[in-house]
Amino acid sequence: MNDATLKYVLPDPAGYAEAVALLRQGEVVAYPTETVYGLAVDPRSETALEQLFILKGRPETNPVLMVIADQAQLQALVKRIDAYTQRLIDAFWPGPLTLLFPAPEGLPPQLSAGSGKIALRCPAAPIARALCYHFGGAITSTSANRSGEAPARSADEIDIPGLRLCIRGEDSGAQPPSTLYDPESDRILREGPITRAMIDTLRTSP
Repeated sequence: MNDATLKYVLPDPAGYAEAVALLRQGEVVAYPTETVYGLAVDPRSETALEQLFILKGRPETNPVLMVIADQAQLQALVKRIDAYTQRLIDAFWPGPLTLLFPAPEGLPPQLSAGSGKIALRCPAAPIARALCYHFGGAITSTSANRSGEAPARSADEIDIPGLRLCIRGEDSGAQPPSTLYDPESDRILREGPITRAMIDTLRTSP
């Protein structure tokens, strides 16, 4: 059952404005992606990230995925992209492929959990990208559920005490979470819609 304090807004200018205002105050906002509902905070705010971990009941030893609106927002976070990683971006973004990049200086340590890498993707879901556009940069995208529980695939499945706002969108159905891949080590850390075979076709490209 949903928390009675959770407010739902539509993906329209008023809804995005309300969501962005909360994000700038360090609050957590739920929103739909093409896989599952995600939880957004300002990834540059350690206070907001701490609030995110508290709401999820999740240890800070786990890195936090971020989503972006486009490659311009990627370049604001990542200074160097090798040719192979760029091929992956061109082939699968927007889409359900999360890539690991070297963590730049200045970002809160909770994002990388000491791994030296950050996880980023450009989702196919227009609401997620629009929220990034309105916010003006990357937002977090950890799944909208308490740690150890199933990810929420619809707004009505979200049950996180203390969460204040959710942007309501279409249900994701049976789509699994995004594939998590490290191009540097050629390791898939989480299986998802983008398969090893699909990735390997890009790895062997000239």
